[in-house]
Amino acid sequence: AGSLMTTKLSQPQSTLAKSLTSTSTNAPYFKVLESTEIPPYLTNCPSNGLCSRLPPDCMTCNTNYSCIYGKTATFDCKVKPHVHCVDENNHEQENFTINMTCQFCWQLATSDYVCTNSTNCMTVSCPRQRYNATCTVRDHIHCLGNRVFPKMLYCNWTGGYKWSTALALSITLGGFGADRFYLGQWREGLGKLFSFGGLGIWTLIDVLLIGVGYVGPADGSLYI
Repeated sequence: AGSLMTTKLSQPQSTLAKSLTSTSTNAPYFKVLESTEIPPYLTNCPSNGLCSRLPPDCMTCNTNYSCIYGKTATFDCKVKPHVHCVDENNHEQENFTINMTCQFCWQLATSDYVCTNSTNCMTVSCPRQRYNATCTVRDHIHCLGNRVFPKMLYCNWTGGYKWSTALALSITLGGFGADRFYLGQWREGLGKLFSFGGLGIWTLIDVLLIGVGYVGPADGSLYI
């Protein structure tokens, strides 16, 4: 009887030992999975390049609240985990400084960011129309604040119409509506054709309107 009790008691002990062993061996396995997980920002971070040339997504910087707007300021930065970069002497480093102009991203020059375009607004209007765009700062540009921001921009797309061609047609063949036909304004073109340019008055008016850019392509685009 004593041996039977010993056998029954030994089974849960062995089961408990197995569960403990299983837990202890699985713990390092989960840690390995976490450590090998690749952060999404790494795809934009060049390896072993200059730290000062890294894209902003590859580093974290302390905001220098004492900087003077429009002046060059120094910012203390640190690379994000798994990012490797070097200094000018090819020594790997984590902490470094960068110099940039003290200004917010939305105050940058238009060449420093890319914005969405709109093809729904009419560009030939008085006053000139604007549209809401979403702008993103280029990777190599550093600035303060959000790198993606909204901005009101002038309509600036073009359908390939030339101002010089429209003006030349208006001067030479405007009486037959050639300028209006070229710009895609068929109704006005037919009106000028059958009225002989409004007996010359419409022709002169169109020369002036096209010359100053008030009359443009029917699709609302800008001249090239």
